[in-house]
Amino acid sequence: QLQASGGGLVQDGGSLRVSCVVSGFTFGDRRAIGWFRQAPGKEREGVSCITGNGGKTWYTDSVKGRFTVSRDNAEGTVYLQMNILKPADTAVYYCAAAAFGPGCPAPFHQSRWYSYWGHGTQVTVSS
Repeated sequence: QLQASGGGLVQDGGSLRVSCVVSGFTFGDRRAIGWFRQAPGKEREGVSCITGNGGKTWYTDSVKGRFTVSRDNAEGTVYLQMNILKPADTAVYYCAAAAFGPGCPAPFHQSRWYSYWGHGTQVTVSS
């Protein structure tokens, strides 16, 4: 199971951190976790991915330098720190576990490579 939380309303230029609690996998089965978002009327977009051990991360171009993904495997939680938020970042944010293990899919942003999805959390950036 995956459960995203931490969304909310923030002003343009503000910061927010969303979290994803990952549970239900056997010990040692540390899946890569992807973050996706979907804005009203738009397709779901891959935002970031982090490998099972946290050693490698990927970001879509529009968030590079502003968003940082991290994970605490001891706590079973993956984080997405979002800084310098823009109204264009407004969306429902989802976390998902990769279908095939600890590596991020290539390309990471294709949702078909993720098997387990959590409920999303709404992030709204006001101008």
